[in-house]
Amino acid sequence: MKFMDISEVSKQTGIASSAIRHYEEKGLITSVGRRGLKRLFGPDVLDQLALITLGKTGGFSLEEIKAMFGPDGRPALSRPGLHQKADDLDRQIQTLEALRDMIRHVADCPAPSHMECPKFQQLIRISGRRKRDERAARHAKPARSIPARRRPSPS
Repeated sequence: MKFMDISEVSKQTGIASSAIRHYEEKGLITSVGRRGLKRLFGPDVLDQLALITLGKTGGFSLEEIKAMFGPDGRPALSRPGLHQKADDLDRQIQTLEALRDMIRHVADCPAPSHMECPKFQQLIRISGRRKRDERAARHAKPARSIPARRRPSPS
């Protein structure tokens, strides 16, 4: 089996050496040793890095991608997880298509000003509402039950 140093892996994959080191630090890939100061990798790292690149393109986080590998470093994909991500992508595609159509309308709108265009006004309202909803979701804290304080009863 031929081992490749990190610079060879970088050349073959187009992934920066710093990113390869980062993926190793995160536990997504594993080096098999060192040649001098350079990390060495087995040939299977090329497939692993291809899967990482594909996962990132698909919108998966590094933690989600890490979960796609079994203990032996081989892909172990969760079919339900993939279906969920595909559904998420469908929703994102629908949103982007609607945005694209709206932008095209606004670009060609005969209204004297964009602010006089009802569709542009709708776009602004939807965008503002979506941002508020995203911000609220990020800052929402899980509800926790707080025991009620007992007050001494007046005697």
